[in-house]
Amino acid sequence: MQPPTVPPQPKLHTLTRIGRYAASSALSVMTFFGAVAAAQTPAAPAKPEWNGYEIQNFQVAGRDALVVQPKTAAPGKPWIWRTEFFGHEPQGDIALLGKGFHVAYIDLQNLYGAPVGLDAMDQFHAHLTKEFGLAPKTVLEGFSRGGLFAFNWAARHPELVAAIYVDAPVCDFKSWPGGKGKGQGSPGDWQNVLKVYGLSEEQALAYKLNPVDNLAPLAKAQIPILSVCGETDRVVPIDENTRLVETRYKALGGEIVVIAKPNCDHHPHSLKDPAPIVEFVLKHTPK
Repeated sequence: MQPPTVPPQPKLHTLTRIGRYAASSALSVMTFFGAVAAAQTPAAPAKPEWNGYEIQNFQVAGRDALVVQPKTAAPGKPWIWRTEFFGHEPQGDIALLGKGFHVAYIDLQNLYGAPVGLDAMDQFHAHLTKEFGLAPKTVLEGFSRGGLFAFNWAARHPELVAAIYVDAPVCDFKSWPGGKGKGQGSPGDWQNVLKVYGLSEEQALAYKLNPVDNLAPLAKAQIPILSVCGETDRVVPIDENTRLVETRYKALGGEIVVIAKPNCDHHPHSLKDPAPIVEFVLKHTPK
């Protein structure tokens, strides 16, 4: 009996070529499908930014709020709180972000520093110190009507305020929007003030908790104040607002610095070079 015929076997180098070809083909297929999968996977959405810094948006007390985060937080996580007009003339805020400060804002428009607005500020402060771990003491920054919020909240919580920087600030709602002095006033805003404060016009004219009348709590807590304003402001006259605060605060033993810009109306706010603002904030921020 003849042994069974054995089919010829491929030589070793032929098997090697076949294996390499198969492996190469499999790799090509895997690469192709991997590329397709990657193309079909949506890219992670870019984090929102403000002037190159990450910004977080959320709500507190039913109002829009935000925090801009520095690249690296300074020790103790200090922060400055813009009470109105976030993003307007932001050079001081941007410079402070570069120093490790957070910048915060809650939208309280049309509340003019009234108690209902201060209640929302209480919730905002509690949220930022708890959820973001920011310093208990903040620097309040009040532009124009934001001065009402800054001064009024500081009078309510002097222990939570490291310093106040105000810019062309409203310090008496009789001056603006009331227009009861030299200023132009704003009749529509005046009616809104009466409504949110719950006052009649007679009661508003006799009101004694405007910043110009309620500086004692700030002086007792030794809160330093910087006010930048125009000497020829026709909207928020300096004599009815900042100069009156300056005279009364000094009489109470308080520290206040006024930078009055010659031949400057209500605008522009801030300073082209924010160095004096930044230096003031850094000087009075707990290390």
